[in-house]
Amino acid sequence: MRNTFLPNTLALKGSLLCLFLLSSCVVEGHARHDLFNGENLNGWHTDVPSADDNPEVDPSFAVQDGVLMSLGNPNGHLITDRSFKNYTLEVEYRWTGEPGNCGVLVHASTPRRLYGMFPSSIEVQMHRGNAGDFWCIGEDIWVDNMVERRGKAENWGVEEGKARRIRNLTDDSENPAGEWNHMRIECKDDRVDVWVNGDLVNQGYACTATEGQIALQAEGAPCAFRLVVLTEHF
Repeated sequence: MRNTFLPNTLALKGSLLCLFLLSSCVVEGHARHDLFNGENLNGWHTDVPSADDNPEVDPSFAVQDGVLMSLGNPNGHLITDRSFKNYTLEVEYRWTGEPGNCGVLVHASTPRRLYGMFPSSIEVQMHRGNAGDFWCIGEDIWVDNMVERRGKAENWGVEEGKARRIRNLTDDSENPAGEWNHMRIECKDDRVDVWVNGDLVNQGYACTATEGQIALQAEGAPCAFRLVVLTEHF
C-alpha cells in the first residue's frame, strides 16, 4: 500500500482499520469486501432451479466449519446481492472429495440465460485439469490465438450448441487434489485476466460485459472456499 501522500499516523490508522474490519475497507481508491464472512451466507442468494417446485430440496451451499461449501448438488448458483465493476477477486478453494466441476462467474446478470440454469456471465472454469478456461454464457470475450483455443470461427457463439469454451494457457497450475488453490481474477473495463497459484492462465479482452454480480457454482463435485475477497478499484 502506497503512503506517499498521507501523514504516517493517518496511514497507520488506515492500515489498522483494514485489519479489523471484516466486511469492507476503503483506502486510497480501493474498497475491499470480504464476500464470505466465515459464518453465514449474508450478502448472497441462491438460484437453484430444482428448488422451484420443491422448497424442501437439500441445500446446494452451506457454511461448514468456517468454510463456504458448494455441495455440488442440486445444481445451481450462489450469487452476490450486489453488482461490481473494476475489481480484483481472490478465492481459495479445494476439492473435498473426488475432484470435478465448479466455477466462478463474473459479470453475471440475467438469471437462467442458458440451459435453464446458467446466468449471463463469463465463467472462469475450476473444473479439475482445466482451471482458468473461459466459458461464454450469453456474454462473449476475445483472447489471442482465438482459433487455436476456441476452434473454428464459424462455430463461435454464446448460446446453446455453440463453441463457448476458450481454453486456458496452461493446465499445469493446479495443486494436487485436496490441497488449497488460489485463483485471482482481475476485471478492468473490458478485460478479464486470471491467475491460478501465481501462474497467468488466461487473458481476455473486448468482453461484452464490464460489470455484474459474482456467482459460485454447484455443478456436481463438493468444493470448499475459505476465502472470497473482492477489491474494487476506483
